[in-house]
Amino acid sequence: MVNFVIIDMGLNSVRMAIYQIDAAGHYREIKRMKNDTRLSEGMGSKNILQFSAMKRTIAALKRFKAEYNKLPNVTVQAIATAAVRQAQNQQDFLNNIKTEIGINVRVLTGKEEAYFDYEGVVNRLKIRDYVLMDIGGASVEIIHVRNKKAINLVSLPTGAVKMTERFHLENKITAVDFFSAQQYMIETYSKISWLRHPVHYPIVLIGGAARTLARINRRQQHFKQIDQIQDYQLTRKQINATMRIFLSDDLAQRQSINGLDSDRADVIVGGLINLTSVMDFIDSKRVIFSDGGVREGIINEFVQRYL
Repeated sequence: MVNFVIIDMGLNSVRMAIYQIDAAGHYREIKRMKNDTRLSEGMGSKNILQFSAMKRTIAALKRFKAEYNKLPNVTVQAIATAAVRQAQNQQDFLNNIKTEIGINVRVLTGKEEAYFDYEGVVNRLKIRDYVLMDIGGASVEIIHVRNKKAINLVSLPTGAVKMTERFHLENKITAVDFFSAQQYMIETYSKISWLRHPVHYPIVLIGGAARTLARINRRQQHFKQIDQIQDYQLTRKQINATMRIFLSDDLAQRQSINGLDSDRADVIVGGLINLTSVMDFIDSKRVIFSDGGVREGIINEFVQRYL
């Protein structure tokens, strides 16, 4: 039995999940922890990780280490995505983690992140043809899946925080800023030649913005278990209705919406404009949610390589 620890350092938070994996490759999650560290805070256009943000992240890693050190036969896989990938002082940060925590961090390329998203989702879904979208804080991954095979993928620097900062979408959102952001997204998608092919495909949505959108609507529909989002679906009409609520509210009003974490209320529109724009671009009618993603893809890789 292996205790496999995955640490995922994103733009807004750092997460740890611990899985027990048996000799046959079967696994179950035994513990999950999350700390909101806002690693991207103050990075600015020069993409410089700030000392205070790095300090918060390393403090979270120390708390995680105290937990997994209690377990026998531990293997730790730490990954970092767009925030660290884009940082000019990336190596200094990774060296500090190695010195203080004793672990190496694997910085995923955009294409690796997209492929692990696909690996973590494909076996959880019944449908065979779809566009997979992972909306993160700094980047968005889009994968064209046909007959359950990933045939095209891309990573875009249009994550929730990036779009929010660029188009001033954090508080009361003006029509000019919203339409400017929307036009920018359409122009971005127009440069991806293969994205014109999966017309009418459903969108499979994962990531923090996805969980938030699903929770809000499940709460409105009076589901008892709002966090069980696997295979949950929303129509384009339902998603547009939710976006209209976000756009009519200022930040304080959005922070009071049931199902929307207050620390995500400032970036939710910047994240979901990726979704609404791609639905317009390929004329998609529905969204299917999945609770899989990069971490599940990393587990699959570990099982295939080492067990």
